[in-house]
Amino acid sequence: MSLLQAFKGHRGEYLVVLQFVLMFVFILAPNWNPLATAGVLAALEPVRWIALGGLGLVALVFGAFGSIHIRDYLTPLPYPVDHSQLVRHGVYAWVRHPLYSSQLLAALGWTLYTLSLSHLLILAIGFVFFDYKARKEEAWLTERHPDYADYAREVRKFVPWIY
Repeated sequence: MSLLQAFKGHRGEYLVVLQFVLMFVFILAPNWNPLATAGVLAALEPVRWIALGGLGLVALVFGAFGSIHIRDYLTPLPYPVDHSQLVRHGVYAWVRHPLYSSQLLAALGWTLYTLSLSHLLILAIGFVFFDYKARKEEAWLTERHPDYADYAREVRKFVPWIY
């Protein structure tokens, strides 16, 4: 077995590593936007706080209730545990991947608060990453739970009623 095969794993271990790398890059990235002058930031301060607080609260709700509803099946890996059941209630009736949504919404809140173009770029990369990770996870979930395809047609992936 090569080092790459060991790193990649058969349960999506490499996706977890990449997710942590992406999270640390987002946290450590400097705020950069040459157009966001002190005057612009001050003028938009109430809107920025509302974006940060509102999206942060939704992210917290999605993350907390998403974790609670799948607590018996929760694992950092996208590969479902052997004893998993398909959860369709609570926040999972709104979005299929509330834990991914929570991270994306929190990052969006921070990006809007800081008006940082560097964070916007990382957020876009994060969205593509989580979309890919969710597709891999959904393929495994469809194998394990034949009714997952019906659930996926009824419930959006990350954002209720939108995507």
